[in-house]
Amino acid sequence: SSGINAEYGGRLNVLANVCRKELFKLFNQFNPDMAPEDEGSGDVKYHLGMYHRRINHLTNKEVELSVVANPSHLEAVNPVVCGKVRATQFFNGDEGGQRTMAILLHGDAAYSGQGVVYETMHLSDLPSYTTGGTIHIVVNNQVGFTTDPRFSRSSPYCTDVAKVVNAPIFHVNADDPEAVMHVCNVAANWRTDWSKDVVIDLVCYRRNGHNEADEPSFTQPLMYKRIRETPNVLKKYSAQLLEEGAVSQEDIDNEVAQFDNILNDAYQQSLTITKMKLTDWLDSPWDFFFECDENKVPLLKPTPPTGAPESVLKMVAEKFSAEPPIKVHPGINRILKGRKKMKDAGMADWALGEALAFGSLLMEGYHVRLSGQDVERGTFSHRHHVLHDQDVDGKVYNALQNLSSSQQKYSVSNSSLSEFGVLGFELGFSQHNPNALVIWEAQFGDFFNTAQPIVDQFISSGQDKWYRQSGLVMLLPHGMEGMGPEHSSARMERFLQMCNDDEDSLYEGVSLDQQLWDCNWQILNVTTPANMFHCLRRQMHMKFRKPLVVFTPKSLLRHPLARSPFSEMASGTSFKPVIPESGDISKVKKVLFCSGKVYYDLLEKREAAGLVEEVAITRLEQLSPFPHDLVAEEIARYGAGVKMSWVQEEHKNAGAWAYVKPRLNNHLTGDAKISYCGRDSAASAATGNKKLHKMELSNFMEKSFEI
Repeated sequence: SSGINAEYGGRLNVLANVCRKELFKLFNQFNPDMAPEDEGSGDVKYHLGMYHRRINHLTNKEVELSVVANPSHLEAVNPVVCGKVRATQFFNGDEGGQRTMAILLHGDAAYSGQGVVYETMHLSDLPSYTTGGTIHIVVNNQVGFTTDPRFSRSSPYCTDVAKVVNAPIFHVNADDPEAVMHVCNVAANWRTDWSKDVVIDLVCYRRNGHNEADEPSFTQPLMYKRIRETPNVLKKYSAQLLEEGAVSQEDIDNEVAQFDNILNDAYQQSLTITKMKLTDWLDSPWDFFFECDENKVPLLKPTPPTGAPESVLKMVAEKFSAEPPIKVHPGINRILKGRKKMKDAGMADWALGEALAFGSLLMEGYHVRLSGQDVERGTFSHRHHVLHDQDVDGKVYNALQNLSSSQQKYSVSNSSLSEFGVLGFELGFSQHNPNALVIWEAQFGDFFNTAQPIVDQFISSGQDKWYRQSGLVMLLPHGMEGMGPEHSSARMERFLQMCNDDEDSLYEGVSLDQQLWDCNWQILNVTTPANMFHCLRRQMHMKFRKPLVVFTPKSLLRHPLARSPFSEMASGTSFKPVIPESGDISKVKKVLFCSGKVYYDLLEKREAAGLVEEVAITRLEQLSPFPHDLVAEEIARYGAGVKMSWVQEEHKNAGAWAYVKPRLNNHLTGDAKISYCGRDSAASAATGNKKLHKMELSNFMEKSFEI
């Protein structure tokens, strides 16, 4: 099987002639009056993907071809294709990549200009990211839109970036089909024999402008004077075959007429179609996953409780805290002893809660894959999933990979220092098969913004545009702790601004599962290890897939109050979108709504101020889809005179305030309005001055408890 990235120039040709997409469905896409019959907004035809099985008539074997949907952001889809191919290899037992291959099509200007090309190629030989070699085909039109190569790159050739991985580069005249075929065969053999990347530089030209209506002579007059004088490749090759006596003119005319008839028949068939289907353009159909009605429409099934049997929790905790069969650092021994104490007490901190989620899913047969910078140890030295022998280089031990002989594989890998490429890779991995918990963790949450195109063009909107579900998880360390502008905020506001739920819709009578089904992604800012455990397990136990973005803590990783008993993760328990005030509320005069780490700051301040009875604190663990029903229940517990405030540690123009304000106000009656307590608006995400940080925290803590 092959995973393909087709650039949007020439994409329809690839779909029709390489992948053999039904031509009538392609023509149908050109009908301006045609609307999709399934949900979603759709996309322009030259962005769509597809999946198809066809016969290789030389070998008489079936070949699977998958073209991945992509946006206009050139080259952004490259790592997505490679991740999808890697997942295909994993689930098919083709770890060496001898039966599955990635083919990436590039433009000359984009290949030399886009940084994600370099990031993707640098993944090519890393153990957890290799696909056994990718074939890169560069359609070298010798112009980038209107820009001459002399102004678009500093290297002699557009393919010189491939030299960083010592990939062989074949430059071939694209007007010579037989030379192109020869080079393609050599490249395929190279990839098969050496499992390394290889590049084919198709030196050619663009007969029209950037599109058929564009006038290229405005900027390349001499080039296009030559192009207009040059016969196209069909005429050139036909003349060559006639001169060689290989075919007659009648043979050529018959071949052209036959293809014209095929096109005309397909066009006529397309006119009979009244509705287009976005499902026709999926690159990886999950037919085995969804329960459907008689019309093959997926049915919404309720999510079962996400707790695990206590015996499984204890077993995983025992393995996770046991002495490993290697010599580890003394500090690791102390950590393992601490884990054992928690296990014996039936309590879990953040690292153990996460491990219990992973371990229980592995025992249920789900593959778990964790990737990102420093994830094996954890940026904050809390995870330690891969332990290193102190005397033998390269000798490691992973307890979660050694739970049982019947468990599924656990893959945890430090990535290259890349966000764009690696996040795209993990997204692609998540799209192949829904039965894998695929997680990308940022070193610090704000670093995700160097992968912004993957977030904007693929993760947040991929299902709406391409009917493409994904259960990818993004873990973004977040929290204002005086570490400066670049290590504080994961820019929660950006994710919430891209949520598709309507602030004026209260979703009355709509189940939580229906809200999850309708949303484009889930945005969480959890405060307990138990909720972290449940949200990860919910990803696999939902009957559909949605991306999950979790703003994870830093100081809470070791906070003595951020612990959860095993009973909150045992069978019959589930994720809590809202955690209400648990104390006596009969004397409450003010309710503070909050999310994330600031809850523990409020808890400490309330105790110090002696206002435990007067001020209630309610946590929104799930920000989107907004838990309207649970928030309405919580507000209804208090009298009409009780004040309501939203408290956040982020600046006013950041965090969740702009998102939650209208939604909370919609549940208040009369003239009541939610008030704001937090930092003032600012251009920078956080101050770099520790004293100023503490002063800001003190100020909004004081304001929060003004009754």
